[in-house]
Amino acid sequence: MAETKVAAAAASPVEEGRSNTVVVVGVDDSDHSYSALEWAVRYVATASVATELVVVHAKQAASSVFTMGGAAVAGDVVGYVEEDLRKRADEVVEKARSLCVANSVEGVVEVIDGEPGHVICNAVEKHGADILVVGSQGYGAIRRAFLGSVSDYCAHHANCSVMIVKQPKPKK
Repeated sequence: MAETKVAAAAASPVEEGRSNTVVVVGVDDSDHSYSALEWAVRYVATASVATELVVVHAKQAASSVFTMGGAAVAGDVVGYVEEDLRKRADEVVEKARSLCVANSVEGVVEVIDGEPGHVICNAVEKHGADILVVGSQGYGAIRRAFLGSVSDYCAHHANCSVMIVKQPKPKK
């Protein structure tokens, strides 16, 4: 529980006169993201000050899924991809809401179109977050350099403290 005490210090309200702490958590359909959400919900449920939870899911545009094919990609295919992305977003929202309800935590869940790093950092600004919670895929430096990392982007661009929740390593 040392993590919670460290985060509590980082998440103390910074604006004078504000009575609550705002926690933004970025989620997608990965286990890493769900671990971050679990951490954030536990933190909010046990916080000693009024704490607001904002869960943010970035829904990428169907066009960002296609890297080749350009205009040759049939409209029907784009429609199917868009429908799949919407279904995934609905599943993420439902899972987030279920976890909040199970822990008696009230939270706002937002689905916003765009690239995850930008969407999450914009949500931090919009809500005046005191702490941002994101999961970590556990990529090494080389994979991160080629694939990018939402947690790395947020750690460098969010205007608040960032808690990166790592998955525990499996025991041998």
